[in-house]
Amino acid sequence: MRKLHHIGLLIAFVCLATGVARGQSFRVQCPTSTITHPTAANNNSEPAYNGPTYSSTSGYPAAPTNVNGAIKCQQISGGDGYATMGDGTQTYMFSFGPLSGLSKIASGQAGTGSPSEFNDVYLGTTPLQPGDPAKTIDPTGTYQFTGSFAFNGAVGQVPDLDNGGAINGHVDPRQMMDIGVMNGNIPAPLMAIDEDDEFFLTLSNVGMIMRPDLFEQHTVHFHGYPNASAFYDGVPDASVAINIGASFTYYYLAPDAGTYFWHCHITPPEHLQMGMVGQLYVRPRQNRVTGDLYSSLQSQQGDLRTACNSATDILCSNPLPAVNTGAVGGSMYAYNDGDGSTAYDVEYPIQIHGFDPNFHFVGMTFNPEGFTDMKDKYFLLNGRSYPDTVTPGPLETASADGVNHFSQPLPAIINIPAGKKALLRISDLDVTEYQTLASLGIPMQVVGYNAKLLRDQAGNNLYYNTNSITLAGGESLDVILDATNTALYPAGSVFYLYTPNLDHLSNDAENFGGLMTEVHIN
Repeated sequence: MRKLHHIGLLIAFVCLATGVARGQSFRVQCPTSTITHPTAANNNSEPAYNGPTYSSTSGYPAAPTNVNGAIKCQQISGGDGYATMGDGTQTYMFSFGPLSGLSKIASGQAGTGSPSEFNDVYLGTTPLQPGDPAKTIDPTGTYQFTGSFAFNGAVGQVPDLDNGGAINGHVDPRQMMDIGVMNGNIPAPLMAIDEDDEFFLTLSNVGMIMRPDLFEQHTVHFHGYPNASAFYDGVPDASVAINIGASFTYYYLAPDAGTYFWHCHITPPEHLQMGMVGQLYVRPRQNRVTGDLYSSLQSQQGDLRTACNSATDILCSNPLPAVNTGAVGGSMYAYNDGDGSTAYDVEYPIQIHGFDPNFHFVGMTFNPEGFTDMKDKYFLLNGRSYPDTVTPGPLETASADGVNHFSQPLPAIINIPAGKKALLRISDLDVTEYQTLASLGIPMQVVGYNAKLLRDQAGNNLYYNTNSITLAGGESLDVILDATNTALYPAGSVFYLYTPNLDHLSNDAENFGGLMTEVHIN
């Protein structure tokens, strides 16, 4: 009887696994038009800001007063993978990976795309293969991008032959599993949207191949993001969680500029430590203003979603500046400052994280994970320890399927054109440690904290200059490095961004690594 019982359990497990493999409910979603963005042809680029989208409380009118923003879409996988640490160790992860914007992510950009790009069907003569785009772009691991792989649409999306060949979210699960399995990235795929955008994010749970005993659900939680709907918040007891073999599309409206981050909210201490963390930033409307910045910020008070009456609203996020500087648009800005004080020329997302190698090892080998003994020994900037932080291009890791995958696509080296400014979007998603970053030579001007402009209700800028910042897990800062003085910062100069915590300047047992990167003046 005992043998029959064991055989019955085995058959049940195999049937269940087969059901997951064959009965997927994968879908993707990226509408070309919505109530707020009614004209499909206009939703693939950002329009100039000419005034509030809606200024009435009587519900949605037939057409917006002004159409602002656009529609943006992205698809990610939830599963597992491997990353390469600074001492060459391959570390197992639970992580998110890209299922759209593959070429852009491989070149260090955000994978967020417009509907016309996202709803593109892969027509390559060679079928998508496990490890793409690493397998196609860079099979030798030399970071030589040939441009032979340029597909940024949703992986798996195919014409729906039952509906006249429409592109409506119908997918081929084979493509999604080929690309999504062992596709984990650290950090998770970068997302970048603009204020007033409608953002559709599809999470497809492909399962964790190295841990088939775990029927892990996954979610996406935008940490600190002002999302009005709990249904899309990613906290499973207040929203939904996505099972293996299924997809779910999150919807977000982008109301407030700033640097945010996102992570899985299923057993967060485990999934964050294992690598299910990524970065998101929202660009301000001010980037789309060509005239006077002060009057533009005044006109934004007519948009009831983001109105900022500093006399009555103590949580007002963007008060008018105390002094009208007469600044005009035409640059890139971290926030809707109204005075041009957060202008920059180049931007770099910098995600701080740490790995406990023992926790990751037991997570792969079916052993109990020691939460109370968790202690990071790899300290990471964009998933890399020094000297990998200054290696150009994506890092590759050979996974258990014998194929190289892009595991750490985002470099951490900072290149500032001579005479220009760089915006560092710094977030800390460490589980166990506070982290400090110091800048030698170029002072850091902190202009935003936790996606809020540093300004009091009277409109006085509270920016400050410092040579070091300290963050706990779950915090973000917007920092400007000003290299406009070419006498102090001539072309060819090299500076360092590093942690003064000496025990964090290591790669596990190997010294001289860890939380450090270089700032180059080009």
